[in-house]
Amino acid sequence: MFNARCRRPAPRPKRRGLTTFALVSAAVLALVQCAGDSSGDGADHGPRTRDHGNLTDLVGAYTAGFSADSGYRRPSRADRRTVAEGVALLLDGRRNRAERRLSDVDLTVRTVTDRAAGRRYAEISDRSEDGRAPRGWGRVYVDLDAPVRWSVQVPHPVADRNTERLGAELMRRSPGGVLVLAGAHRDAGRGDAADVAHRKDTVFHAVCDELVRRGLPGLQLHGMTDDAAPEHDVVASTGRGREAVTDGRALADALRRRDYDVCRAWARPCPLEGRDNTQGCAAAAHDVPFLHIEFAPRLRERRGDVRSVVGALATVTRTWQRS
Repeated sequence: MFNARCRRPAPRPKRRGLTTFALVSAAVLALVQCAGDSSGDGADHGPRTRDHGNLTDLVGAYTAGFSADSGYRRPSRADRRTVAEGVALLLDGRRNRAERRLSDVDLTVRTVTDRAAGRRYAEISDRSEDGRAPRGWGRVYVDLDAPVRWSVQVPHPVADRNTERLGAELMRRSPGGVLVLAGAHRDAGRGDAADVAHRKDTVFHAVCDELVRRGLPGLQLHGMTDDAAPEHDVVASTGRGREAVTDGRALADALRRRDYDVCRAWARPCPLEGRDNTQGCAAAAHDVPFLHIEFAPRLRERRGDVRSVVGALATVTRTWQRS
């Protein structure tokens, strides 16, 4: 059921455009203003702030224990709905209500300060992460210092080595983002239950679906093996849709200027096009730009290449941030 090919759902009202972005911008500005306000709540949500030298290191510490046998618990439909509603409240600047809603499923909200980048993020995390049996539902980071305009999605941290690093570095380098990070190795759990890029019954998809509902374009980062596309360093695709072709060309051009060979899936057949990617299907169904990007190992592992790749990705996110 959950691994079926993309099926276009009944259309919902399109919410893209300047009006949506203006609403999101106002919401996040309100979020910034209330980020430190714990009044009117009455619930104990634990520490509300966390200073950290570097968001990338924080994400790396979180994912360090991921493995194929680290465990995963499939969320119920009610769990997924609750998380999506909590994220929506947070994006609308209703932090106290978001905290109360998320606490219903044992998630908490903190403000993370990246001292090196001089930026603040709202972190949605799971209280069970330090327990003996973590659920593997992941984390969400929301930029608190700029209007939210785009998302970067990391569905296979550790399994697609260092894609989590690329996502965190992009958040640090480019304002206005939401980082959606899967909480388990893709082979954790039974069967493909934790392969969030190909399932709808996950917290990861519920969050991405809420972002699509708001018209936010997204980048999804993957890692391929050297023999998957031996003639190319990168495979860039718009997935099932065509809304991001212009953005994809800009990204491919930026990568090419950095001497990387890119297979452009909107222009020619490529391996690993991601046309059945679940989040890409949702974006295509609502005409929201989506880019599915596969990187060869060296682009994810060498420091200079990581810096170059993030710079190329930022050419797209900066355009979205100004839209």
